[in-house]
Amino acid sequence: MQREIYLDNSATTPVLLEVAKAMEPYWSVQYGNPSSPHMRGVAAEKTLSHSRRTLAELLGVTPNELFFTGSGTEANNIAIQGVANIPHLRKNPGHVITTAVEHPAVLHVVRYLETIGWDATYLPVDSTGSIDPEDLKASLRPETRLVSIMLVNNELGTIMPYPEIGRIVEEANAGRTIPIVLHCDAIQALGKIPVDLGALGCHLASFSAHKIGGPKGVGLLYVKQGTPLRPLMYGGGQERGLRPGTENIPGIVGLTKAAAIALENLTANAARMQKLRTLLLESIAAIPDAAVNSPAEGAPHILNVRFAGIRGEVLVHFLEQKRIYVAMGAACSSKNRGRSHVLEACGFDSDAILSSIRISLAPDLTEEDMVYTAQTLAETVAEIRQIYM
Repeated sequence: MQREIYLDNSATTPVLLEVAKAMEPYWSVQYGNPSSPHMRGVAAEKTLSHSRRTLAELLGVTPNELFFTGSGTEANNIAIQGVANIPHLRKNPGHVITTAVEHPAVLHVVRYLETIGWDATYLPVDSTGSIDPEDLKASLRPETRLVSIMLVNNELGTIMPYPEIGRIVEEANAGRTIPIVLHCDAIQALGKIPVDLGALGCHLASFSAHKIGGPKGVGLLYVKQGTPLRPLMYGGGQERGLRPGTENIPGIVGLTKAAAIALENLTANAARMQKLRTLLLESIAAIPDAAVNSPAEGAPHILNVRFAGIRGEVLVHFLEQKRIYVAMGAACSSKNRGRSHVLEACGFDSDAILSSIRISLAPDLTEEDMVYTAQTLAETVAEIRQIYM
């Protein structure tokens, strides 16, 4: 049987066996509602509290600063719209700063804010996808109320200049009566690079379970103590009213287990993925007219490359036939067949954008997988060029 190599781990990851095993009892044995007063409910509440405490210890924060959500997208929405829903900002919308390369789960929310009266600044990026912190500093205004900048870019692997971003916002807040809130989309960073929320200087941070070997449908929002935020929905008052709805106990258990595994093995896994990335890079360099879009010092799990004269979409499907799975960009938007807004913001021309693919790694891949991928990639590129050029 032909081997299968999954290289779209920035889109989603398979649930780890240890995670699935940890979740299993909570589907049909320990199935109580945490809000119920009886024994089943009390047991579920204990599981919920234990998960929150465990994640707080892993992230170096307090349990009451963590809120469970239904996804990373929802965490981003609660963070951004939650600031906009503060009563005085509903009456007097302010100014929000973000970047041109954010995930759609941030960009589209900021665009929504513009429709309700907010003014938005989209910071430009250089050819590697990084902002200049001086541009952030220069964009701050008296009416700036929110800054939302990701930690790791999901298409390029670019690491944004934190903690300098945090320091700039902190310095700006020194003389303000209404402080600026800093939100960090850290979804692609967790388990790949160190995430020290205190050092980052952010007030809000978003995470997602299914990017780290956990289940889909579970997210996490960090809200620094004292940060003003309002809910998007109203209901039973779960998650201290910020995210109502019966908590997804199996999913939360899965998120907690996946985060524990990812963070306990962070150093070894990052080094392993960096080694695999380097091996793949060296092999791709030997393919004629190949180029690398990702920065050399990016996150260890993402590699964005292009091959002149070949449509990325065509290459994705040719590789799919050989059971190697890569992507053209963000999974949430690639099906729209649009050009990558990230590569466009970096200054790549149309041909370069349309010929790019994203390869995203996982720590369980092997060097043999990379050798096979590189060989298959070289053969496939040559095959496509022979057909279409």
